[in-house]
Amino acid sequence: MTIRIAALYRFARFDDPAAIRAHLHAAAEAAGIRGTLLVAGEGINGTIAGAPEAIDRMLATIRALPGCAGLQPKFAVAEAMPFHRLKVRLKREIVTMGVADIDPLDEVGTYVAPADWNALIDDPETVVIDTRNDYEVAVGSFVGAVDPETASFRDFPAWVAANRDRLAGRRVAMFCTGGIRCEKATAYLKREGFDDVHHLDGGILRYLEDMPAEDSRWQGECFVFDERVAVGHGLAPGSHALCRACRMPVSAADRASPLHEEGVSCPRCHATRSEEQRAGYAERHRQAQLAAERGQAHVGAVQPGRARDDDPA
Repeated sequence: MTIRIAALYRFARFDDPAAIRAHLHAAAEAAGIRGTLLVAGEGINGTIAGAPEAIDRMLATIRALPGCAGLQPKFAVAEAMPFHRLKVRLKREIVTMGVADIDPLDEVGTYVAPADWNALIDDPETVVIDTRNDYEVAVGSFVGAVDPETASFRDFPAWVAANRDRLAGRRVAMFCTGGIRCEKATAYLKREGFDDVHHLDGGILRYLEDMPAEDSRWQGECFVFDERVAVGHGLAPGSHALCRACRMPVSAADRASPLHEEGVSCPRCHATRSEEQRAGYAERHRQAQLAAERGQAHVGAVQPGRARDDDPA
């Protein structure tokens, strides 16, 4: 059976996010949906997967929420379920910047369609900023984009403060995986007094879906928050795998390293794990393989990505 994957987010004002969380969990469970949804007073964010008709029902449930009628998910398909379980979590923010009173519903940068993005970033007067985390940027980015080298989206306001002179009086164009971080980042820059601020509508995923590879300014692959790990143009699965120890993307070159052992370690984390930890990972990997051979989901399997500030959407 073909599995449909929907990456989604929507900034909205939820008066009772706890009640919405319970409502969504019940609806997703009844539909056989797996994946992660984050719910906060500022809206909803997540990536879910299931049978196409189940995803349609779930999206109808989400669109019925206050302020969510205009929800525009990004879709992909998979031959196997990319998530092991369902998580619907209540959060303070649906993407964590850690700055109070940033509301993209009040003020946000200019949305730029994928068809218009190349012309904007080709202009030498435009400063192009990748708002994703450092490990995501290492997988791929737009040609010439500034990498703030942030380990977390919480670090972005400090980077802006340290680079005010670099950005002052310039046109700023920002991008992220699905658009959510950019909406909050442009709202933050607008509040900080920057006027000429733009962001890629629909994020990298929509650009890779819409833009022909021969016209693209994208280099590499785009990290995603499911078992595909990374995608390329047309949202085709990429070449990266996932380290089950540190849950970071692993390239073909990483996998050729003597420090890489499937399910146990990669060059990024090998030196930070003890022999005891690696032995535990090895046993978990063995149990996961046995479960896969039996056609069962391994309850101890590690989800792609970490419980962090990133946007599944």
